[in-house]
Amino acid sequence: GLEAPDFEEFWARGSLVVPQHLDDGGSLRRFREDPIARPLPTRSGRIEIFSQKIADHGDADCPGHPVWLEKTDTPKPDTPCFLVANQPVTRLHSQLDFGGHSLDAKHRGREVARMNPRDAKARGITEGDIIRIFNARGACLAAVHVTDGIAPGVVQLPTGAWYDPMDPEEEAPLCVHGNPNVLTRDIGTSSFAQGCTGQLTTVEVERFNGNLPPIRAFDPA
Repeated sequence: GLEAPDFEEFWARGSLVVPQHLDDGGSLRRFREDPIARPLPTRSGRIEIFSQKIADHGDADCPGHPVWLEKTDTPKPDTPCFLVANQPVTRLHSQLDFGGHSLDAKHRGREVARMNPRDAKARGITEGDIIRIFNARGACLAAVHVTDGIAPGVVQLPTGAWYDPMDPEEEAPLCVHGNPNVLTRDIGTSSFAQGCTGQLTTVEVERFNGNLPPIRAFDPA
């Protein structure tokens, strides 16, 4: 077993390696070696690609077998760019967004979005500008980092900046801090699964030329 050190020793080491069992294939390996004696925990005991139980729900967006379903949000003339709202590297989701490590990665108090030089040039956007990212659902302000590391037609904005609406009563709010949740669908992945759909959508981007609103998300009042 693992004997954990006290906090002072752990802090001096800087890390703690937790032992793990080797991945030997588990139940799939045992099933492959002897499918009769070691069946899988499915109704048939085999690998299944069709589920009658799921099919019986009758959900058009979640049939009982794998199938290609067209995307809900696809690039259009008014929203030509894909938005990728990835997990941030400076915090876990939105936890400790007010911490120094998270704040140091922001620019002028805003979350930093990345976009391709071709897309930036077409919109008169340069490195460090404040941009407005928007679609019919809402809008948010972010600083921009122009980089070849992002494909043309894609904008990347980490999730987790604390929601800071300029006017919380607006039907399509403007988050001045850079929270992409105002842009993505607030709906499950399907009628059956109800997973998160907060990572991908389509948007337009423009340079923000107005007076920059203050960040109030961290004010206790």
